[in-house]
Amino acid sequence: MNSVSVNCTRAAPFPAKHLSSAGARSVAGQRNGPSEGWTSFDYRRRVRRSGRFRVSNAATGTRRSLASSSDGEIGFGKLSKSSAAMEQLDFERGVCVPFRKYTPETVRNKVLESNGAVASLISRGVEIVWTLGLYWSTLMYDCFVGRDQEVVPKRARQLRNLLCDLGPSFIKAGQVLANRPDIIREDYMNELCILQDDVPPFPNQVAFDIIEEELGQPLEAIFSKISPQTIAAASLGQVYRATLRDTGEDVAIKVQRPEIEPIIYRDLFLFRNLASFLNGISLQKLGCNAELIVDEFGEKLLEELDYTLEARNIEDFLENFKDDPTVKIPDVYKQLSGPRVLVMEWIDGVRCTNPQAIRAAGIDVNGFLTVGVSAALRQLLEFGLFHGDPHPGNVFAMRDGRIGYVDFGNVAVLSQQNKQILIDAVVHAVNEDYVEMANDFTRLGFLAPGTDVSPIVPALEAIWQNSLGKGLSDFNFRSVTGKFNELVYNYPIRIPERFSLVIRSLLTQEGICFTLQPDFKFLEVAYPYVAKRLLTDPNPALRERLIQVLFKDGVFQWKRLENLIVLAKENVSMMSNNPALQAKEMSASSNDQFCLFFCLKVVKA
Repeated sequence: MNSVSVNCTRAAPFPAKHLSSAGARSVAGQRNGPSEGWTSFDYRRRVRRSGRFRVSNAATGTRRSLASSSDGEIGFGKLSKSSAAMEQLDFERGVCVPFRKYTPETVRNKVLESNGAVASLISRGVEIVWTLGLYWSTLMYDCFVGRDQEVVPKRARQLRNLLCDLGPSFIKAGQVLANRPDIIREDYMNELCILQDDVPPFPNQVAFDIIEEELGQPLEAIFSKISPQTIAAASLGQVYRATLRDTGEDVAIKVQRPEIEPIIYRDLFLFRNLASFLNGISLQKLGCNAELIVDEFGEKLLEELDYTLEARNIEDFLENFKDDPTVKIPDVYKQLSGPRVLVMEWIDGVRCTNPQAIRAAGIDVNGFLTVGVSAALRQLLEFGLFHGDPHPGNVFAMRDGRIGYVDFGNVAVLSQQNKQILIDAVVHAVNEDYVEMANDFTRLGFLAPGTDVSPIVPALEAIWQNSLGKGLSDFNFRSVTGKFNELVYNYPIRIPERFSLVIRSLLTQEGICFTLQPDFKFLEVAYPYVAKRLLTDPNPALRERLIQVLFKDGVFQWKRLENLIVLAKENVSMMSNNPALQAKEMSASSNDQFCLFFCLKVVKA
């Protein structure tokens, strides 16, 4: 299958346009009608905001890639420590970014050019330092009196509340920390996970004003109905359900929080300056400067802040899954969207937060979970573009057996090189080559180049052996992650941002599986998929990894080949039971059969 290339990510937004009935994009399937309790637009506003769509300069301006020249310049600016940090991130990812929304220089210039910048920075800086300083002094006092362990739950709650009080930038930082065992302890991570959902909405009238300002038209001219309450609220925006006046189609409207962009830029500027004071600790604990952590965070945050980029993410997912009848991706209405408003097709499914409703809808839970695991693995290992936040509120069970995804603001990209290294790590795990597994960590950016991996090898071996000690059926990612968290907390290991999303994605989807079916065996579905990929994918790199799996110490392992074939057949069998595939034959294609035959011929030769 042709998939969207991820070796060069794009961030150039599309121009927002006025609504025209001729240009409205249709979506698959018509709705039976709106739900009760919606608000009809039978009122008139005394004050109208008219005008054209506005696209921010940050979104439309040409961004220069980080391409070094012979005289030490990057773009039009001199090579600096901050630019070097961004180059390090690009090198680790193996992905070029021709249009970059975030650089430390861009943030600095945008903040300092605003009116009253100095006063605002001083006031906010004092607030941050004072608030965090008081909290830090409390922790130090706990250690001094010897009660630091017994008050951990209380201090973790205080940290969560403190981050909420400091605003959206800190809420997003807390959400990131909830998946960074290399930075904070696991008990604090568990408390910060609450930040994923517990965010209060802002007033409807403010949201409606933003929609009108972005679309340049009154709401009632575009939508016939809109929900009186938010469907979901997050740190950067909130979602409403509405009906298009021209077509009668139900849509989801995502609206950004008011005046959030200057707040985010100001806080990022302060984050990076404060991070310079933590470089000594960061180098000792993570093997990198603290500014690098802030740059990872800032780059992802500014991408989430521009809804034109989220619309582009949706289009990429639509392209990747266009031939997969088991996955539902919502259509996006680009002519109704801009940097602060995103209009998408309404997904009429059952949220995975409601297991009872899924069963009541007659959905085959086991078949649905099998589809979900396969879709997740395709994103990770095949496309290299995966949903970074598949929590139960963002995943739907469709009544025909498909899995539906929403909220594509937080996606992550894995280069071809990263995917190959991940497969190498799996091969090394199968072959119990823990030294090479540790080296894979260095190649993926977990360890600084030149780090001595010898102290880490025994820890990796212990984690893997203990996880498989009870057999494949008892293996789960959460138990492995718990042990891995201890490893990264005690060694100078940094989890690159994209891999923290991988870990969170796998953990979240495994959690959904356990919620819907407590005895579900994640690897019993994942292994057959991987086996089928190894046996049927014509990619030369995968063929090389297959040979590595099938040979051990120069001796061909017939049992491993037999197991792979059995597992591959299981994958086909499990997938064929899903109702969404009944209209499509799921037996192996002629290409798959040829690849399998070719593989066997090579092995036997």
